[in-house]
Amino acid sequence: MTICHVQLATGQKLHQHQRKPRIINERMQKERQNEMGGTKINIYIYFNLFQMIKLNYSIILVNMCLSALWGSILGGEVRWSFEEMGLHSRKVANILTDQCGLRKGDRILVILSRIPEWWLMITACIRTGIVAIPATSQLTAQDIEYRLQASGAKCLITTEALGSAVDSVAPRCTSLKTKLLVSSEGKREGWLNFDELLREAPANHTCAKTKMNDPMLVYFTSGTTGAPKMIEHTQGSLGFRTLISQSTADTSWVVAALGSFFDPWVLGTCVFIHNIPMLEKTTILRTLSQFPITAFLSPPTFFRMFLKEDFTSYKFKSLQYCISGGESISLEVIEEWKNKTGLDIYEIYGQTETGSICSVSKEMKIKPGTMGKALFPYDVQVDQEANILPPGKEGEIAIKIKPERPLGFFTRYIDTPEKTAATIHGDFFLTGDRGVMDEDGYFRFIGRTDDIINSSGYRIGPYEVENVLLTHPAVAEVAAISSPDPIRGEVVKAFVVLSSDYATHNKEKLIMELQEHVKKMTAPYKYPRKVEFVQKLPKSQTGKLQRKELRDQEWGRV
Repeated sequence: MTICHVQLATGQKLHQHQRKPRIINERMQKERQNEMGGTKINIYIYFNLFQMIKLNYSIILVNMCLSALWGSILGGEVRWSFEEMGLHSRKVANILTDQCGLRKGDRILVILSRIPEWWLMITACIRTGIVAIPATSQLTAQDIEYRLQASGAKCLITTEALGSAVDSVAPRCTSLKTKLLVSSEGKREGWLNFDELLREAPANHTCAKTKMNDPMLVYFTSGTTGAPKMIEHTQGSLGFRTLISQSTADTSWVVAALGSFFDPWVLGTCVFIHNIPMLEKTTILRTLSQFPITAFLSPPTFFRMFLKEDFTSYKFKSLQYCISGGESISLEVIEEWKNKTGLDIYEIYGQTETGSICSVSKEMKIKPGTMGKALFPYDVQVDQEANILPPGKEGEIAIKIKPERPLGFFTRYIDTPEKTAATIHGDFFLTGDRGVMDEDGYFRFIGRTDDIINSSGYRIGPYEVENVLLTHPAVAEVAAISSPDPIRGEVVKAFVVLSSDYATHNKEKLIMELQEHVKKMTAPYKYPRKVEFVQKLPKSQTGKLQRKELRDQEWGRV
């Protein structure tokens, strides 16, 4: 297992650096206003995100449980100054251009977990203008083939664990020219050994002269409503996204690797990364106790798991801010976490297309059950068929993108202009999420439009059903989805993972007990008419529930 802790050098200040995004944003806005006024000014703003991030950090790599794959690279505890990381990234940049033949605008599929090579590869791509396509190491051969063919990636980097999967599909991916293998010992025919190349690569490299609107990253969507789509972000957009109000005094641990890279560094925040298998709650709790982490962001799944543990042996001496994102978190979890740790949970909301849209900053009042207010530079509203709804009314969460498209926003869905067009109604981008805004501008998340269950004319969000069920001691985990019904069209079905104390209980009686529990806690029409007990629920690498898998299975779309 690998831990990566990015720490600011003692006494260094980044106040001037932290102001840069606002200055550049104001400049761009003025230029755009001139264009809108009829005086078109063709000013090309050159910007490279790597140059923006100052060399004011050090990286500590701690090998908690030495394994063969990383051992010869880390060899225990290794410290990199950010200057040393810059040195390594320059060498990787030369590997990409000289050994792999990649040029600005070419794409590379990066299938790596939270290891140092991931950091080096992304920073090297930024330096060179090569477009990185980050991907989870849990991809199957079919997933890899689809991404290679759809993206036209010329290069791929991964570890030995996925080498065979890549080789099985590579002959059908005609754009793929080079394969890089991260392995200190192993070699594969037809692959370049990344570790060997890194040792020999020259260290002199000049950042490419990239423009603000040059593509920098491509993300694949999760494929909720069909085949995964490609989302494009530019050099400029990710340089101005803000995760939450943090400072140079914070050390931030974001479970998702991408989130831990851009937002905290732009804010001058220390970054902490731990390459642990997902959902190892004991290891996560021990890490939060052992290291000086001040801010921790994860899906609600982790907080729910933590609360089932005995906290007496864990002391979070440095932890100050707990942030939940990815899906709704129940009031009961927030209150119990507060009682056991003394810490509030701040909710945050965002999308791959936009980054963070709403959050609760340190200075704001926390309203449990809400995800905070709209973040700069977004104008967020609740929309119904291109009409802004008043406070208290449920609708689709929308972001104003006209006449000024906000910084931090994605540019397009690549190769699917119809998808891009379908998300724009009037002056707004529709997120596909349902929500409500109150009188104070705080937003409450209802659910994905695709997740909403339509039963006998009632619209039921899965989160409320799940959160109520989680208050019952028998329920360890739960996912609520729609299930076909000949009378009501759809009904609520709950997939329940039982807590160990209830594993041997009579299942029929337990189903009735859970149904009555929901009827008492919320509107009776929301209770799950179907309940199925399962051993585990499908989750993403970051622990987020994958309801689509269950829904496809339930509706026979597998």
